[in-house]
Amino acid sequence: MGVLQALAASDLRKVVSTYRDALRSHQDELNRLNVYPVPDGDTGTNMALTLESVVGELPDGDSDMQGTCEAIKHGSLMGARGNSGVILSQILRGLADTFAPLESVSGADVVAGLRRASDAAYEAVLRPVEGTILTVVRSAAESVEQDFASGEASLTDVLERAADAARDAVARTPDLLPALRDAGVVDAGGRGFELLLAACLNVVDERPVPEPETVATPASVAAHLHAEELHGATTGADGDVGDMRYEVMYFLHAPDTQIDTFKSTWGALGDSIVVVGGDGLWNCHVHTNDIGGAIEAAVAVGRPEKIRVTDLFEQVHELEEADWVREHGAVAVAAPAAAHVTTAVVAVAVGDGLEALLGALGVQHVVSGGQSMNPSTAQLLEAVDGCAADGVIVLPNNKNIVPVARQVPDLTDRPVGVVPTAAVVEALAAMVVYDASASLDDNVAAMHEAATRVRAGEVTQAVRNSSGECGPIAVGDWIAITSAGIRVATDSAAAAAIVMLDELIADDGELVTLVVGEGADAAGTERIAAHIAEAHPDVELEVHEGGQPLYPYLVGVE
Repeated sequence: MGVLQALAASDLRKVVSTYRDALRSHQDELNRLNVYPVPDGDTGTNMALTLESVVGELPDGDSDMQGTCEAIKHGSLMGARGNSGVILSQILRGLADTFAPLESVSGADVVAGLRRASDAAYEAVLRPVEGTILTVVRSAAESVEQDFASGEASLTDVLERAADAARDAVARTPDLLPALRDAGVVDAGGRGFELLLAACLNVVDERPVPEPETVATPASVAAHLHAEELHGATTGADGDVGDMRYEVMYFLHAPDTQIDTFKSTWGALGDSIVVVGGDGLWNCHVHTNDIGGAIEAAVAVGRPEKIRVTDLFEQVHELEEADWVREHGAVAVAAPAAAHVTTAVVAVAVGDGLEALLGALGVQHVVSGGQSMNPSTAQLLEAVDGCAADGVIVLPNNKNIVPVARQVPDLTDRPVGVVPTAAVVEALAAMVVYDASASLDDNVAAMHEAATRVRAGEVTQAVRNSSGECGPIAVGDWIAITSAGIRVATDSAAAAAIVMLDELIADDGELVTLVVGEGADAAGTERIAAHIAEAHPDVELEVHEGGQPLYPYLVGVE
């Protein structure tokens, strides 16, 4: 194939799939470069997942430029993950908006597209920071504008100049951002954008995409993170960004005229704020310490959905703890006392991952227990009395524990409410709407409503021969259980989960929460994820390591 003088719609689709493959291969490199705004090691993963969503939206066959660009815009908006993914989605949107009216894309069109992409990326970020992907895409745009002001340039020439400018800008990012300089790395998002231009040159001129570089986690980062673990905070380059513990993301259905008001409200609640979209649908990202306030801001102007909350401190800790301990040995740190709140939560669960996840969402005390391990009323009462709060909500997370939990309010002078969750996935949904500063009654109502939206199921192994709604069950079979009974008995946990998920998702499921426990294997979990992507492409999947015994998979569908 000769050098392309313009990109047809099919060529643009090939660029997108090539970029996706490049991000996949460079994912570990980009993750290890990720030290800003929080050194949580997920930039490569988030950018790759964003492009997976875009590729999944691409039309087959002879779709024209308009259809291809609409797919790029919609796929990147709906699939954007994390701060880097949301900014990348806006860059892709700027390019797609420029290319959509065209039959083919010339060098001059790329110049215009990069300018639009840069402007769109800056507009999406409430407080732009130089030394990031923003700087890199702007440098590429400015460079081609200066070099090709006449508009007469080949597609290859424009892409070469943009790629050179992006590479130089990435190399300069440590000079602009102290967090990068201190860690001895360049910006991860900027490096990821470089790969987009490399993918373009690969399609236009068959130039090879650069091989991933081996990047060691900088020692300074490990030491920095260890100090943060001791002090309970993550300090960013500007001294306050890293103090925000939670990453909150959701889609917001709201009139475009309300978005400036929404951004202003978020501006008082956190940082790393990126809001992208339009025409009534927005993808919103913030780092904050006020989960409830971040969600309430959306309710004030519209309707949020597919809410995701990540504990950034816990994520950082998990990524770096093993390396630090191997090098320096374990350090005992006393747990800080919980701050007094209006309403606290006690939840029942078992498994290190589930306990950490519930804690990240705001649970003050997790009581160990579950199926066949029911805690006593006294244990729940002890946890309730140990909360620093005016009132306490109990999430029993098992139908056998609900009656036990209902006894607690009569045994203490403190106001206690019970949200009768029958599964821990219901508790996870309930905790998303929990507001520590709101009253007990308001929290009970909101959390109960959120929990009832969840269709729950679990996979476990039969310990005896029996029968169920699915027919005969043999000892050792993997069975999937929902509120409708035992839905299937089969030879693998993953197969049981897939049958159950198809039933629970039905026609209206939008979000699947998969909690992975003991007995699950990576291949099985990947099989489940691949099935959801193929059979239910519009459904979002969240996977959490729960560590729970007996149940390799707990499932919630909303």
